[in-house]
Amino acid sequence: MSKPVPVTRLRDLSSHQKRSGLAAWLGWLFDGLDMHLYTLVATPFVALLMGLPQTDPSVGQHGALINAGFLVGWAFGGAFFGRVGDLLGRSRTLVLTILTYAVFTGLSFFAQTWWHLLIFRFLAALGIGGEWAVGASLLSETWPKSWRPWIAATLQSAVNCGVLLACAAGYFLGSHEPRWIFLVGIFPALITLWIRKAVPETEEWEHARSKATEKPPGLGALFGPKVRSTTWRVLAICAISLTAHWAFMFWQQAHIRKLPEVLAMNDTERNHVAAVALFWIMIGSIIGNFIAGAFAKFIGFRNAIVLMLAMYFGAMWMCFHVERSYQDTLMWFGIIGACQGVFGLFTMCLPPLFPTLLRTTGAGFCYNFGRIVAAAGTVYFGLTAAGKVGDVREALLYAGWLFAPAALVAMLLPEEKTGPAEVEGPVD
Repeated sequence: MSKPVPVTRLRDLSSHQKRSGLAAWLGWLFDGLDMHLYTLVATPFVALLMGLPQTDPSVGQHGALINAGFLVGWAFGGAFFGRVGDLLGRSRTLVLTILTYAVFTGLSFFAQTWWHLLIFRFLAALGIGGEWAVGASLLSETWPKSWRPWIAATLQSAVNCGVLLACAAGYFLGSHEPRWIFLVGIFPALITLWIRKAVPETEEWEHARSKATEKPPGLGALFGPKVRSTTWRVLAICAISLTAHWAFMFWQQAHIRKLPEVLAMNDTERNHVAAVALFWIMIGSIIGNFIAGAFAKFIGFRNAIVLMLAMYFGAMWMCFHVERSYQDTLMWFGIIGACQGVFGLFTMCLPPLFPTLLRTTGAGFCYNFGRIVAAAGTVYFGLTAAGKVGDVREALLYAGWLFAPAALVAMLLPEEKTGPAEVEGPVD
């Protein structure tokens, strides 16, 4: 493997690095698009499929089950395609993941019952979960290590831009039947033709494969003596933080739709204000990605993650500990969005903690396993809102408290090795 040439400017990047960066960025862009198309229309579409009014409690419960199925699919996709990425290479697997989520998002248009939609969302999530691990590994192996904080911010911003595209689709299709929005999710399939032709495999993966004298390590290697300490710590931080995050990301739409001034609106107007609320979250998140990147640059990834999770807890408490108007809620949604920059840090922080031939498997499994826990959390907080609490706002307040222990667990994250030993794994 040729020795990397230090670069300080974009113009110094090789064509391989530029194509890899663009491919990963586009993959994450459409990741965000397909991910949140359902979030925008969950309440009206599930109500339509069930033949019930949007205010019926069972609509929210079944909508949460569908989102839980999506998160479980995301977790399995991260583990499955992470393994494929270590066996077949980053570029080939990136194509497979994008095709998977594009096709099954588009097929959601044809759902006739709520469980049809559950199946399609689960299958689409396989590709979305896999794309995270593959795209993150692709960039961590091709771009300069010193650039990782800004790479993390830029890559995570691609997801946010994709969600903004989803918001635009929701806004302009707000007067149409909810199912039409899923056809927008087909477009990502078109970029796979370019990726397959223009993006080669990474030198680091090729080198590791050529030097390997044994069968590539499987999932069980994550719990072997060399990396199990890292695996358990990463699993814990991802599970706790993603449970709180996804409880917010799914139920914030129900919270907005139940605000008194929003309840007085018609269906089209409610769809529009729901899209605007998600828009504010994403604008805040784009800004937060670069704030988090700056923190990582000056205080390191681990300390930056701890700080951002603590801020996420504070913002959730401020937003939901009292009843707020729609305008006040939008302001706090923007601040909460800024705190979500923490997940951009995971992009560049997690893959290098694992050996090269276990990299996408490790990052994909650990990060996406958290989504299984998050799936249960989404359903739990939904049932809490409909039952014990009777208020989505209070359920979101309780969910926000999870960011406090998440910040404490983040203090146990390992630091990455430096220099040539980096590819061998983390140090404690």
